[in-house]
Amino acid sequence: MSTETVTIQKLGAQGDGIAQGADGPIYVPFTLPDETVAIARVKSQGTLMSIASASPDRQEPHCRHFGPDGVNGTCGGCTLQHYADAPYRAFKRQLVIDALRSKGLTPEVDELVAAHPGERRRVVFAARKTEKDMLIGFNQAESHHIVAIEECPIASPGIMSRLPAIRAVGAALAVNAEAFRISVLETLTGLDLAVDGIKGLYDKQRRSAIETVLALRGVGRVSLNGEILVEPMKPIVDFSGVKVSPPSGAFTQATKPAEEAMVELVATHVGKAKRIADLFAGSGTFSLRLARIGRVHAVESEDKPLAALDHAARNTQGLKPVSIERRDLFRRPLMAQELKNYDAVVFDPPRAGAEFQTKELARSVVKKIVAVSCNPLTLARDLALLTEAGYRITRVTPIDQFLWTSHVEVVVALEK
Repeated sequence: MSTETVTIQKLGAQGDGIAQGADGPIYVPFTLPDETVAIARVKSQGTLMSIASASPDRQEPHCRHFGPDGVNGTCGGCTLQHYADAPYRAFKRQLVIDALRSKGLTPEVDELVAAHPGERRRVVFAARKTEKDMLIGFNQAESHHIVAIEECPIASPGIMSRLPAIRAVGAALAVNAEAFRISVLETLTGLDLAVDGIKGLYDKQRRSAIETVLALRGVGRVSLNGEILVEPMKPIVDFSGVKVSPPSGAFTQATKPAEEAMVELVATHVGKAKRIADLFAGSGTFSLRLARIGRVHAVESEDKPLAALDHAARNTQGLKPVSIERRDLFRRPLMAQELKNYDAVVFDPPRAGAEFQTKELARSVVKKIVAVSCNPLTLARDLALLTEAGYRITRVTPIDQFLWTSHVEVVVALEK
């Protein structure tokens, strides 16, 4: 390890400051462009030691657990709390612009739809039982060390106010000192806790855990490794007036404001389409809203989210018909011939994107497409396939729902 002084030239795609060393780039977390900093260096990785010249865009972090001087260690949840709002938002918008340019795409990109503290309704905690306590927090960056948290400005007040209850559930389930995960979703009927990574739970411990949950207030469901352990109150989320009970641990958008922004953009572009396909539909984030516009065919590879979507559609008045299909779109995409039945297609794939499905969309005659993505790079690849086939990008909107990180959502509207 060597110590040296460097000047940060820019931020990388992961939010680390980048300095140019004699033998290549050096990545330094918690730094900003134009700062002069002293670092301890191991190969291409630098650890911030002190700041000789700070950027005017540097601000005080919102949370005691953030940064190299965090009271209880460096929480790995956020990476950009030290960046002032305006340049931070410009940075995230630029990530989208740069990703599109890498594929020769230069559409106008809207200003970032901003995220705000206290909006996260879905959080994944790291947990571990010690001799003295039950640790609940986040893993330190690039480490298995758990930083126990007492505050979290990104998480909703409903989650943070119930941290003692989450800790009690973790303590009741932990069988040893091995680390595990607790995924928390705040719903209309209480917290939905999905616990993963605990093995060998005895019947006595299971009964004790159930008794613990039943004695708590504000916990709707607890599942262990995908199996429902106890469900005092079925968790319910609201998709624009449609009540849905998602399966335990199922994907939901991390914040309600970001979800509403995405839905509004999708619905606006779909317009008055009479026949709509929603691909990678999940529990119906888009399908159930779009069913107020036209007939929807929802396609999803997992049966439990699809069943939740179907149940909600069947039990909500005022919706157009919703059909469902369980299908792995990575292995068996909807073909161009099948797509001819639809006026509009919406697709919201995982981070890997939807290359094979996009190739079929490119061969189709669908008039309107809306692409939703959490990965600008794979999105740009998929958009390039569509534009090469004659689709025109009409709007690009970046959306922030993972506050103070480098992750950015994007909604793109296209027309044939």
